[in-house]
Amino acid sequence: MAKIWKFIPQPNQNEIETLQNELNIPLHFAKILTQRGIQSFDEAKSFFRPIWEETHDPFLMKNMGLAVERLNQAIKRNEKILLFGDYDVDGTTAVAVMWNVLIDYHGRLDYYIPDRYAEGYGISFQGIDFAKETGVTLIIALDCGIRAVDKVNYAKELGIDFIICDHHQPGDEIPDTIVLDPMQIDCPYPFKGLSGCGVGFKLLQGLFKTNDWGTDILLQQLDLLAISIGADIVPVTDENRIFCYYGLKVLNLAPRVGIQALVKIAKREFPLLLTDVVFVIAPRINAAGRIQSGIKSVELMISNDADAVQTIAKSIDTDNEERKELDAQITFEALQQIEEDVHFSTKNTTVVFHPEWHKGVIGIVASRLIETHYRPTIVLTESNGKVTGSARSIKGVDIHQALTMCEEILEQFGGHTFAAGMTLLPENVQDFKERFELAITHLLENPSPEEEIFIDTEINFEEIFQSNESTKEFPKLGRLLSQMEPYGPGNMKPIFLSKNCIVCDATLLKGEHLKILVKQANSDIQLPAIGFRMPELYDLVTSGCAIDLVYTIESNTWNNKTTLQLMIKDIKKGGV
Repeated sequence: MAKIWKFIPQPNQNEIETLQNELNIPLHFAKILTQRGIQSFDEAKSFFRPIWEETHDPFLMKNMGLAVERLNQAIKRNEKILLFGDYDVDGTTAVAVMWNVLIDYHGRLDYYIPDRYAEGYGISFQGIDFAKETGVTLIIALDCGIRAVDKVNYAKELGIDFIICDHHQPGDEIPDTIVLDPMQIDCPYPFKGLSGCGVGFKLLQGLFKTNDWGTDILLQQLDLLAISIGADIVPVTDENRIFCYYGLKVLNLAPRVGIQALVKIAKREFPLLLTDVVFVIAPRINAAGRIQSGIKSVELMISNDADAVQTIAKSIDTDNEERKELDAQITFEALQQIEEDVHFSTKNTTVVFHPEWHKGVIGIVASRLIETHYRPTIVLTESNGKVTGSARSIKGVDIHQALTMCEEILEQFGGHTFAAGMTLLPENVQDFKERFELAITHLLENPSPEEEIFIDTEINFEEIFQSNESTKEFPKLGRLLSQMEPYGPGNMKPIFLSKNCIVCDATLLKGEHLKILVKQANSDIQLPAIGFRMPELYDLVTSGCAIDLVYTIESNTWNNKTTLQLMIKDIKKGGV
């Protein structure tokens, strides 16, 4: 599928050169920093060395005072508290963080992760019944609850209070309880991009501040908070950048036994970047909730028993392998459905449905389908007499807003701008498809959306290296780029364009991964490049014509030697 290449707005040349001279850095690196609003030494220092003290006061969040007061009351009265978390990475890390901290101050603590199949997303009546049966009087909901109006009312009838720590979009009615959610319209909290785990962490910050407790135990949980931020694809800006910066230090310098076990099973080594969190740790933590139970993930993150953790990690890795197989099979079947739909080319959406697809992987499949057909996508399956679905969107289309436009035929829904979930009755599937198509058509700015790649700067291969650097070694520019970590939404890895490249060698690994050796005319520098899942570009790179290459700069370590490797984002015929 063809992609549109666009340059990020280019800064003033004088500003670039001023920053280059002030920091003594390569011109292209100065340009990238200037594009991101960094124009002075002090701004660069704040970006590269985030200051913990610049995190926001938790009491700026609406209802924080009430939440801390109620939690303090429960601790003083020795009430039994239940931590209720969603079954994904964000929810399970939130439960683990809350447990690891509170257990030192309050022994009457329990946790609950709903069953994805029997209970579905969010707070459940079954979970509230469990709370009642076990003597719970306060439930702290983590990464869920902002739309659980009826569930909160039910709990209240049973004498159970709620503190909701959520970060999803609220509905028209807010649950009648203490709600912490920066997305509430009247919440003055200055940063709206917290993860669900992040909201729970702010509650703990407020609790510690009120009681003047030492924060060492709290700061030790930043590794799990960083994992939640990476996994939930929230902005890596503002205080999330601070959380990730310090969280990755905890993760790499003092990794907990559960994370060590996962990394070892994945055959990876420390130190890890946030990218490794997203592609190595998060899928495995998620797999437990997708295939069996998110409880295993919580146990992995709260246990210090090396033997027990090793058993859990192996089980989770097995879940992940099963998840991969299901993902591949369902993606294949979904693509077949699309191919057989004679009206698909006229639609602005992708909606596929099979009653026997595994509920735990349909969100991943929706993301896969967008890679092939760039349009808002929903994958539906059926369980317990109801149809459930996962939605993923594209740039410029708020999927949550689209579902709001269909809410009268939905049993329930919730989520973010780019990802959401919903439940509906089987008889409403066709009606929902039609309404969703109309909603997206109404929201689309461009009736034929195409995926866009935003390029930071054009560069020649010679400019990647300093005059005194060997092309066989990893360059200073690459080392500087690595200091911009952690990368993520709001601080994406810089993308470069090099034109008129000549392909010296090309291989297709495992039938789908493109590996090439490229140079530019009038230059002897040859650089290796790899593009994952790009078999469709093989004919182009072996055609003999010059190509334009869009890529990120990566390091590749082999036999203790680190060299440069280009990670391909897209390729086009040169001079077009």
